[in-house]
Amino acid sequence: MKLVVSSQDGKFDTPFSARFGRCDYFLFIDTETREWEAKPNPAAAARGGAGPQAVQFLVNNGAEAVVSGRYGPNAYSALEAAGIDAYIANEGTSEEILDKFLAGELEQAGSASGPGLHGGSR
Repeated sequence: MKLVVSSQDGKFDTPFSARFGRCDYFLFIDTETREWEAKPNPAAAARGGAGPQAVQFLVNNGAEAVVSGRYGPNAYSALEAAGIDAYIANEGTSEEILDKFLAGELEQAGSASGPGLHGGSR
């Protein structure tokens, strides 16, 4: 499975980013091999609609599930429409989050978990 974790700096062993649509990087992780690749989030500096733009980027890169700290209403709706499962983490490195995901210890989001932020709010 291709799992995506929102990241501040694109590194596997540093704390993940709690922000989804405006995180700086996404880590694409193969859950079977643990191989990963960091890709810059093209929506990070979007004037508006960062969440849906980030979701489109994930779709284009084959994501099946994503882990972040919060999802705005538009991002969550786009994830749901794309069939990408959204999970919530509170802390940890991307590596620790992968371990929690594989152990079934992460909460799956059932709705937006944060407010919508517009106009490039960081």
